[in-house]
Amino acid sequence: MKKLFKLILNTIPRPLLIRLSYVARPVLALALKGDKFTDPIDGKSFKTFLPYGYGTQRNNVLSPSTLSLERHRLLWLFLNNESDFFTSNVKKKVLHFAPEQAFYKLFRTQKNLDYTTTDLFSPLADVKADICDLPFEDNQYDVILCNHVLEHIPDDTKAMQELYRVLKPGGMAILQIPQDLSRATTFSDDTITDQKERAKIFGQYDHVRIYGRDYFDKLRSIGFKVIEEDYTNKIAPELVEKYCLAKGEVIPVCFK
Repeated sequence: MKKLFKLILNTIPRPLLIRLSYVARPVLALALKGDKFTDPIDGKSFKTFLPYGYGTQRNNVLSPSTLSLERHRLLWLFLNNESDFFTSNVKKKVLHFAPEQAFYKLFRTQKNLDYTTTDLFSPLADVKADICDLPFEDNQYDVILCNHVLEHIPDDTKAMQELYRVLKPGGMAILQIPQDLSRATTFSDDTITDQKERAKIFGQYDHVRIYGRDYFDKLRSIGFKVIEEDYTNKIAPELVEKYCLAKGEVIPVCFK
């Protein structure tokens, strides 16, 4: 069955695949039910997760129930175990960019969160906005979540400045990006415009750069205090495997 799912997934364009996945989610979750791997977001277990990715797909990474990927599950574990995001007695103002289906309903129903979503195109966005020109006042949000967005933004410096501006003093921003930690410096080339070539070089046709280890220092140059949270090293190895996490992925936890 796993080979059949992989064959099917390889033949479907990604935008259509995402829409079909939401529709087929209950069927997939039932078909793959087991006890080998667990999605920590909803606690459901499966005999395998689904493959996912551009070009060369990563095996066993897409949860059949929440449709979360490695980065989503890692973020959820960090927020749940290392912060008061879900437990604070004081209501937190949260700004969530390009909200993911894995989180949207969960965060929306949290009584301790004053939750706002934003994006230029997402139908889940409460506020349609350009990340480089946000329609929010200074120092508004206790928490900002911006997961795999900045690699799409040509002027990421301006976007980072806007994120810093609307974050409250003492607030926390988690600004995850796809990152090649073997690279010391970030690579970009605006002359590469062909979508296939861009996908080959940047990993996705709509990415404009590959972030290196200097990403953290760029955030610091904006004014953020940055913790490079290598959270998978704080989790038992058997749980890293059980939750299908990406070993060594670093969470940029930023404070103002």
